[in-house]
Amino acid sequence: MKLSGKVAAITGAARGIGKACASRFLDDGVKVVISDVDAEGLAATAAELGRPDALRTVVGNVARRADVDQQVATAVKEFGRLDIMVNNAGVARNRDILEISEEEFDEIIGINLKGAFFGVQAAARQMIAQGGGGVIINMSSVNALLAIPALATYAMSKGGMKQLTSVAAVALAPHNIRVVAVGPGTILTDMVASSIYTSEDARKTVMSRTPAGRGGEPSEVASVVAFLASDDASYITGQTIYPDGGRLILNYTVPVKDK
Repeated sequence: MKLSGKVAAITGAARGIGKACASRFLDDGVKVVISDVDAEGLAATAAELGRPDALRTVVGNVARRADVDQQVATAVKEFGRLDIMVNNAGVARNRDILEISEEEFDEIIGINLKGAFFGVQAAARQMIAQGGGGVIINMSSVNALLAIPALATYAMSKGGMKQLTSVAAVALAPHNIRVVAVGPGTILTDMVASSIYTSEDARKTVMSRTPAGRGGEPSEVASVVAFLASDDASYITGQTIYPDGGRLILNYTVPVKDK
């Protein structure tokens, strides 16, 4: 229970990795405020997790600064402070790079990158106001480093997330605020099912690039988040940790045509 007594906010927590992080934090004695744009899914997750003494929900879109500010304000109002911010909300679209519309580009960059930037700002302002100290965790991806054409907008947003994490870590270090990121590989979530595992052939292709031979579980990512949020990671800042089943060491492959 190394995190017992802490207060955390998690965006994009109606399902998947965000939900798993909320569950792990609650088990570790953390009071949690979760948000999502999906009001129905958020309510269902809150009911499943239980713990009305330690869990609050805020419906909101992270691409709007006011919604992110409201989540942080709720944490302070309900639990007195904010110690951990997990900027997890994210979307992906599987699309040919020549077919990406302006609206789709703005949507994905707005949620994945601008939303995380708003989360960093809102959390840091509160942490500084309460005397300094805290941890901000951004949810990145192996796509911050890999170039997968079908996920161009997602990859661009996560590449930006890597730099957001780095510059924020340097800027906030004087306030004793650590900023780190987690870059999962293929994790078995609804987003993966809709944007990556689009067919059995697509699944086999992903597994052919994953030495572990399986997709990861959201709880395995939540374990890394819990570690980074704890004092066990007190000397880690500005870094991205990649729970990816070995994906990055194997790298990407492209089809080769016979000459």
